[in-house]
Amino acid sequence: MPRLGIEMRIGITGASGFIGSHVVDALAGAGHDVAVIDVRVPDRDDVEFREASVLDGASLNAACAGVDVLYHLAAVADVNDVVADPAGAIDLNVTGTLRALEAARLNGVKRFVLASTVWVYSSAQPSDSDTVDEAAAMDISAARHVYTTSKIAAEMLCHDYWSMHKLPFTILRYGIPYGPRMRFSLVMPVFVRKALRGEALTISGDGSQHRKFIYVEDLARGHVSALGEVAVNQTYNLDGSEKVTILRIAETVLRLTRCRSEIEFIPARAGDYAGRDVSSQKARRQLDWRPQIDFEEGMKRTVPWLVERLGEEAVATVPTA
Repeated sequence: MPRLGIEMRIGITGASGFIGSHVVDALAGAGHDVAVIDVRVPDRDDVEFREASVLDGASLNAACAGVDVLYHLAAVADVNDVVADPAGAIDLNVTGTLRALEAARLNGVKRFVLASTVWVYSSAQPSDSDTVDEAAAMDISAARHVYTTSKIAAEMLCHDYWSMHKLPFTILRYGIPYGPRMRFSLVMPVFVRKALRGEALTISGDGSQHRKFIYVEDLARGHVSALGEVAVNQTYNLDGSEKVTILRIAETVLRLTRCRSEIEFIPARAGDYAGRDVSSQKARRQLDWRPQIDFEEGMKRTVPWLVERLGEEAVATVPTA
């Protein structure tokens, strides 16, 4: 099995995306030989690029040749995109995972690492505790999003490939990541863009829904920690350390941009993840991983990056205080 601290050949699907690019940085920084497996060229030119799509089994099989560990991050991650094309999302998130697992099996990959999400806990059965962890039982009849279903199915496939083919796996359930290089469709860039344009920052529901947002560099470090043998056939939550409401995000954006936009509340979205108190104690205990960047510091690093990139497209910037 792969051991932490030993240089390995690592393939990463979806490595040119927001999270994937930071995972590349973290693994390369730890001394590993990284191959980007994506349809897009990576940000950095000192890693190998193997062009392949998880929708094309043949190219994916070829791209995984010689890989010791395969990180599978390629997915439809924007819930709005899932709503717009649920069939396409299931194809990429579920069938794409199956193709990646099969490519790993055919190439003798020693570990398959799946990017999952804390959204799966919207299906967790009620319990006496408000906190959920990796041992939480899932309720098939729970109200949830198609995105959540796709990730639960992808996790189940990892277990199937272990039971059927003895392909070792590790599942990483992400909290909601943020930071430089984030997609502009996510909540923080949307709020920054609206603030710069002088538009109202709209919030679905009353704004009390919370998540333990995780700064992307902290999340990327967890991928390095997960290479240890202790992580074989294990699932870990990689979540932030503090509960952050959507309302707090909006208020923080307005404070850091010094814009005078209003906050407007609209009806909640059906199937939206309201947030659960997710424990990351297992990752702290077994992987010695914990978040190092709190929300305030993370936003101080993220908002200026967003302002720089979104400022030019703002039609009008409101007067600042």
